[in-house]
Amino acid sequence: MGRAQDDSTVTLPDAIQAAKDWAQENLDTNVLAALPAADQQQTEQLLRELQEKFQGEYVVDLAALRQAATVALPLLAARPETQPYAAWLQPRMDYLDVADKLQVVVPPPAAPGQPAPVPSNPPPQREREVWVKEVANRPWPPAARELVPRLKPIFAGEKVPPQLVWLAEVESSFDARARSPDGAAGLFQLMPATAKRFGLSLWPRDERLQAGADTAASAQYLKLLHDRFGDWRLALAAYNCGEGTVQKLLERYKTKSYDDIAVHLPAETQLFVPKVEAVILQREGVSLAGLSSPG
Repeated sequence: MGRAQDDSTVTLPDAIQAAKDWAQENLDTNVLAALPAADQQQTEQLLRELQEKFQGEYVVDLAALRQAATVALPLLAARPETQPYAAWLQPRMDYLDVADKLQVVVPPPAAPGQPAPVPSNPPPQREREVWVKEVANRPWPPAARELVPRLKPIFAGEKVPPQLVWLAEVESSFDARARSPDGAAGLFQLMPATAKRFGLSLWPRDERLQAGADTAASAQYLKLLHDRFGDWRLALAAYNCGEGTVQKLLERYKTKSYDDIAVHLPAETQLFVPKVEAVILQREGVSLAGLSSPG
């Protein structure tokens, strides 16, 4: 959903080390102690660095972020001004866990004078299998009990399969406060330009934070993407990383298949699409291929 900009204000290792140092000195073994008056710009920079890794090339690279994210999450959740970022990071902790499970055998070091071995991404079928196991028997997010019955009719009214409402579990765990470092917000994590494209106002009240308006805009965008690409996996990939990225890859590899371009998508998108698919299968008992549009 857009790429963050590198302000070079603080490096990721520095930010991680600062968080670790503080946690070791200040956190009780059982509960969070008083939190530091951490610099807001530094906190946001750490999150932008994390998002840049999500938009990187290789899925397995995300595994290295697990420890840093684990340290950062409770700190973000405990401070009101950073709770929206915690709500964004929480559902993405899955990506770091799954990336760890998807790590492939590291190629042997190159011989002297030879180019370094090229990393590889796991095939899409392998990712789908891992995600099905990852979300099996997972309970509903607390807010889903109230929101799912309210939001499904909005999707249906936009002629979009109502089962896709579970996209909100993947994007925000049904927490409308969620905000990404590059500005996506709400249950369905719409970027500002996308929100405006579908008629939402960002000022004086951000309508992305209102469940009804946010849901309708998300459904309209999904319908547009499905109409364009003719496939829900491709539509979801475009929802996550942009229509242009998906279109260029389809043209480059002369294909109309998601699986033919999956390993070339940004790392987060490679994880996002099969996670959505696994969540819908778990919640609704239907695959993406089995979705049908109302009317």
